[in-house]
Amino acid sequence: MNKTKNISDVSEDEDDKSNSSSRNINLGPSANPQAKPTDFDFLKVIGKGSFGKVLLAKRKNDGKYYAIKVLQKRVILNRREQKHIMAERNVLLQNVKHPFLVGLHYSFQTADKLYFVLDFVNGGELFFHLQKERTFPEPRAKFYIAEMASALGYLHSLNIVYRDLKPENILLDYEGHIVLTDFGLCKEGISQTDTTSTFCGTPEYLAPEVLRKQPYDNTVDWWCLGSVLYEMLYGLPPFYSRDTHEMYDNILHKPLVMRAGASTTAWALLQGLLEKDGTCRLGSMNDFDEIKSHYFFSSINWDDLEQRKIPPPFIPNVVNLSFRYFRHFPLATTSWSHLGPVHTKPISWRNPFMRMLASSSSSGFVYQKQRPLWAWNVYYSVSTDLSGFDWLRLYGDTSKPDRSKP
Repeated sequence: MNKTKNISDVSEDEDDKSNSSSRNINLGPSANPQAKPTDFDFLKVIGKGSFGKVLLAKRKNDGKYYAIKVLQKRVILNRREQKHIMAERNVLLQNVKHPFLVGLHYSFQTADKLYFVLDFVNGGELFFHLQKERTFPEPRAKFYIAEMASALGYLHSLNIVYRDLKPENILLDYEGHIVLTDFGLCKEGISQTDTTSTFCGTPEYLAPEVLRKQPYDNTVDWWCLGSVLYEMLYGLPPFYSRDTHEMYDNILHKPLVMRAGASTTAWALLQGLLEKDGTCRLGSMNDFDEIKSHYFFSSINWDDLEQRKIPPPFIPNVVNLSFRYFRHFPLATTSWSHLGPVHTKPISWRNPFMRMLASSSSSGFVYQKQRPLWAWNVYYSVSTDLSGFDWLRLYGDTSKPDRSKP
């Protein structure tokens, strides 16, 4: 779910209905009036955002697994976000026609909540795999960036600008293909000649024109694509700094300095995508056609790519719906009454003890990427009883490393 502008309040009770609204929201062609929450067994929370949660669910009548986005109506209505939620729904409905975009099967609602029934993608976030391996070999990065470009090109063909491409919003399916998810910041009605001016996105990946609060078009997505490619090759976004102002200044003014470890064709693509002048950026003239004709992709057969005929360079280790690659939120049915004295505060992933605790689904952890702090903060509820803790795994490889480390 989106972790950019919509920062979750961990104290918010999802099931608090004291201020709920019975007002119906028009779900349009995605609506399934016969569907209801009791059609599913809700197994685990796999994402959390400002408006609600994403849960792994098993449909009772056929045993199929789905990711169900559950949104609180009272929050949506109080913040007057109906238009944005419906824009996300519109984008999701069109995604079923593209192999690298998560699709919406149907939606339904109760008096208090909206439910979006989505594809369940269980290969994990690209962010997870990248942090585990630090960098990707160039052929692997090329494969992923080509599939991302195809997905963005499809959205642009529908006059949709994505605006939030980052490794956290890119999943791998069980075969190793990428799946773009989280369309909360998408903007509809933006053709090649149209612009918008909303300041939104993720700080490390903001294009210069967005930072300057100038009108911008869909070329901001190509800037983000360049930033993600750079991060896959070198481990950090191109202009990253822990200092907010320094990072913004880097994005606006610091030149892209060529580094060892990538081919000349990769650098040519990076220089074209990370051009600070959006009117001169690769993709500014002929959009996706410019991207796919770049000689960095000369080995890619785009028809085969979009038909998923090219074997992925990496296949996730997914066995029996393992939750290995998912954030370890408590089970949806977990009662918190068993916990001892609770202490809640943000902590750093650099503390290996707290990282290990966070990897245990039984420890009562909830974590959420807080923006614009650009660090993973864990909001934890720690019981005084640690008898069930696996101390031998304290320094295992289950932690999420600090992205600022080299």
